Amino acid sequence: MQAYVYKSLRKADTYVYLSARDDFARLPEPLRAQLGNLQFVLEVTLTPDRALAREDAGVVRANLASRGFHLQFPPTVLDPMTEDWGTDA
Repeated sequence: MQAYVYKSLRKADTYVYLSARDDFARLPEPLRAQLGNLQFVLEVTLTPDRALAREDAGVVRANLASRGFHLQFPPTVLDPMTEDWGTDA
């Protein structure tokens, strides 16, 4: 399965995978408005054994097959104040 990856120019570290190149009509209008302009960054073949850096390729393939798109959000930033610094009182 081919996937076409675009980055949002409005939302940092947010990417959209599409099942067809430039098929932005698949995206719901409210989502398209939030993401702003999208810039093409990558064409990738998603095979069952393909690993992606921050996404589960199986989930991406399933979303592309059912909806025609997959949305990748930025990684969660951990709050350093909630970290266990190893201090025992």
